[in-house]
Amino acid sequence: MSPPTATVPTTRCNGNPDGGRDTCRLVAVPTMRLFASAREAAGTGTDTFDGATVSDVLAAAEQRYGATFSHVLSSCRIWVNGNAANADMPVGPTDEVAVLPPVSGGST
Repeated sequence: MSPPTATVPTTRCNGNPDGGRDTCRLVAVPTMRLFASAREAAGTGTDTFDGATVSDVLAAAEQRYGATFSHVLSSCRIWVNGNAANADMPVGPTDEVAVLPPVSGGST
């Protein structure tokens, strides 16, 4: 069993329809961990994304990191809190979404 993941706050702002100041509040969002070629394509090993499902989090990551990351993501396995996950799995503020590309190695 892995240790609990820390909740990472982020700021979410909504425009004020009366033309006044934006209203902002801190919210907790899932953490994404990226490994191997996914880390290289994103340029980071960890990030946070607002989303209610695995699919939402991955879509936000694709938008942030672009086409190269999307290409790598197409061959990756996705895990949530150390367990294999599907796209419609809900995620919450203390969840960790891991992006694991296929790897090869060893000696011959």
